[in-house]
Amino acid sequence: MRYNPKIHHRKSIRLQPYDYSNHGAYFVTICTWNRENILGDMSNSLMRLTSAGEIVLTCWQDLPNHYGNIELDEFVIMPNHLHGIIWIKVDMERTGLKPAPTDKQHGLPEIMRALKTFSSRAINKNRHTPGTPVWQRNYFDRVIRNEAELSKIREYIRNNPLQWELDENNPVNLQGRV
Repeated sequence: MRYNPKIHHRKSIRLQPYDYSNHGAYFVTICTWNRENILGDMSNSLMRLTSAGEIVLTCWQDLPNHYGNIELDEFVIMPNHLHGIIWIKVDMERTGLKPAPTDKQHGLPEIMRALKTFSSRAINKNRHTPGTPVWQRNYFDRVIRNEAELSKIREYIRNNPLQWELDENNPVNLQGRV
């Protein structure tokens, strides 16, 4: 069913009125469709990627080739979600000047759309399942406000595989939740 604003009442979870193309670091989490474990398997706190997980890793690493205004930071793929930090860089020397059309500063929503689209197409091509949803509709983001928060989030991402047994996205822990 196509989006119809008269019957669908989607509320944005983005920080209002924040501009997500601003210079800074952003923590993102994307979950697979119905939190299915399609990206890999966890064994002894080590993640073993499936072919779908390998595709997601490749797409993540390729983002800076498509968006010259970003840098990638900590990143982890879990069985049914991923966490990462993306830095959006703004050329401070050009502030106040009209940038050339090739200097477009892409924001986080466009970058996340691309990651989800490119990886979904490649995963579905690999599985011979065109059009099948791979990702949940939205994603979680947090604007990282300072160095202390950045450090905590990096640690969280690094330790995420060690915490899989307790992770809220682990299907074992989802049983009984709506």
